[in-house]
Parts: sequence; structure tokens; C-alpha cells
Amino acid sequence: MELKGKILNILQNQQTGVLATVRDHKPHICFMMFFHQDLTLYVATDHLSRKVDDIKENNNVHVLIGNEGKIWGEEFIEIEADAYLEDSAQLKQEFWNDSLNKWLDGPEDPNYILLRLEPKHIYYIDKAGAAHPEVLTL
Repeated sequence: MELKGKILNILQNQQTGVLATVRDHKPHICFMMFFHQDLTLYVATDHLSRKVDDIKENNNVHVLIGNEGKIWGEEFIEIEADAYLEDSAQLKQEFWNDSLNKWLDGPEDPNYILLRLEPKHIYYIDKAGAAHPEVLTL
């Protein structure tokens, strides 16, 4: 399978991952639910969240998706991306998921915003400890 196909397979099958932002010149991470259109990722959040402030200050983010923790050797991806705030009503409706009800009141919630993550480099690691990941540069 080609590299892009392996990456899309992970994105399709594993929605939960880790998002790292920069806060006060230090990394800050949190578990998030990721959605995607091709290789562009989207993350739902509250527009008052600290992640939004982080991205306004520094839009460089890093994402880790794929390893479910069941088997140490599972494949995963790391993504270096630029993050942007996305307030499209159409996209917010498209990516709404009822599991987001814990934090937001629905797709029309005025606090609901998406983070659009545009990858610069995607590293595909076929197993933990692999010396040389495959790299897709965009």
C-alpha cells in the first residue's frame, strides 16, 4: 500500500489521538477526537478553550494518532501541522458527533469551533521503535 493510503487508513480507523500545542514556550498536550477530509484534520473544541489561545499565539501543532495501546508494535502517525480556527457552519455540522455533547450543546452552539490542522509533514511508523519512519511532506 502506498504511504498516503497507509496514513488515511489510520485516520479512518482511529479517531482519538493526542494534540500538542505550545503554551508559554512549552508543549501542552491533550487527548482529542480527530476528523478528516483527505489529509486535513479537524478538531472540535470550545472557542474559550486554552487550545484556541495557544493557537492564536503559535499555530504550530503536533499530533499523534494510531496506537491503541493494545499491542506495543502497532502502527501510528505523527503529524507536524499548522492550525487555524475554522467556524464554517457546514463543517461544524458535518463533523458534529454526539460524544461532543459532554462539552458542547450541539452543532449550533455558539462556543463550538473547529481547529483545522494542515499537515506539513506526516511520519508513518509501522511499529514502535522503528528506526526510520516513512515521511510524507506536503
